[in-house]
Amino acid sequence: MTKSEIVSSVYERLGLSKRECADLVDAFFDIIKKTLASGENVKLSGFGNFIVKEKRSRRGRNPQTGEEIEISKRKVLNYRLSQVLKDEINRDIR
Repeated sequence: MTKSEIVSSVYERLGLSKRECADLVDAFFDIIKKTLASGENVKLSGFGNFIVKEKRSRRGRNPQTGEEIEISKRKVLNYRLSQVLKDEINRDIR
């Protein structure tokens, strides 16, 4: 599903103008991006958790040359889905 499809879905459900729906979706994603960029986690009840973790720097190897390199420390984003969503996804399998 693309962002424009999300906007269309919101438009169908809420009946606002397409422009208002696009602004609403943009604002929602902007809030999530800014929260994650600041290092805070985002928990969406019934959907899952977006967790920001810091990885320490480490030694690595360039696979083409075999040369050792330093991989700098960085933040990574993990997603852990909620049990409610997991059950919803797997409902048809049972």
